[in-house]
Amino acid sequence: MLDAAVKALSQILSPPMRSILWRSIGLALVLITVLAIGLQRLLSWFADYGEGWAEAMLGPGFHTSLHVLSWIISIAAGLGVVLGGIFLMPAVTSLIASVFVDDVADHVEREHYPAERPGEALPLGIAIPEGIKTALLTILVYLIALPFVLFAGAGFIIFFIATAWLLGREYFELAAMRFRSPAEAKAMRRHNAATVFTAGLFIAAFVSIPIVNLATPVFGMAFMVHMHKRLSGSRPELIEPGRKMPVA
Repeated sequence: MLDAAVKALSQILSPPMRSILWRSIGLALVLITVLAIGLQRLLSWFADYGEGWAEAMLGPGFHTSLHVLSWIISIAAGLGVVLGGIFLMPAVTSLIASVFVDDVADHVEREHYPAERPGEALPLGIAIPEGIKTALLTILVYLIALPFVLFAGAGFIIFFIATAWLLGREYFELAAMRFRSPAEAKAMRRHNAATVFTAGLFIAAFVSIPIVNLATPVFGMAFMVHMHKRLSGSRPELIEPGRKMPVA
């Protein structure tokens, strides 16, 4: 697994990947700005009007709890785009990965697995919905964990574990679906759940580094292409450049 991570890191800045990297970063900056502004507006609305609406729905017994929650959300809204930029980055990388999955995977397969049949390009009708589902689920989990971050910091642990599980799951399935049906890819991920989650920890660590995390879609996809190859089993036709099959 560490070898796969090193290979993915070393390939990020290779000449064939640079074009994908710059396009990925540009799209990430646009999406993170739009989503962060949207989150700031949503939090501001809830802080101003949501408390009264929620109390009317739940009853006066929840007044104190809702007032505390409104206070927390007011602080979050005040942080605005900065907060959104930090916590929405994993969601953004989910969307971007679904766009560039084939570009990244093609380069990795040509460089490291030239003797194997290349994967088939994923239709955008499959890849994009997968990215959107993961992004929405990530935002939901983060909003639930937000109060824990501001109270005791436990939310950061929740964020990290959730990011590892969500991104590990998505990146692996995208890599696997180039060779398998969606149902088979999901079944393979479930069968190797512990390994995929552990690999997701690498991606979660990468996406937690400011600025560097803009390259997460490229790193994550390259990394999971290697992981899928390893979990698919040892096959003699998988020959990396510079390596030869042993003579019997």
